[in-house]
Amino acid sequence: MILISYDIADDKKRSRFNKFIRKFGFMLQYSVYEITNSESMLDKIIWEIEHRWEPTFDESDSVIIIKTSKTCRISKFGYAKHDEDSIVVI
Repeated sequence: MILISYDIADDKKRSRFNKFIRKFGFMLQYSVYEITNSESMLDKIIWEIEHRWEPTFDESDSVIIIKTSKTCRISKFGYAKHDEDSIVVI
């Protein structure tokens, strides 16, 4: 699983980035997305961010990508515990 979290100050830019990242996964929380673990998908996302988005970012904008490992433990609480019970981490 890949987690992407972003903090973009400009409303219009944040909305466009949200539409971009939604194509690859689903929202866990506002500005936090879970994406199926795929090397080719991760490479595409990183390329798009580096070449399309990063040149438009200012000092207050950030994107964090976390690629989880096979040994990653995931605990869910509240409404999240009812989301997809079986998670396969590759």
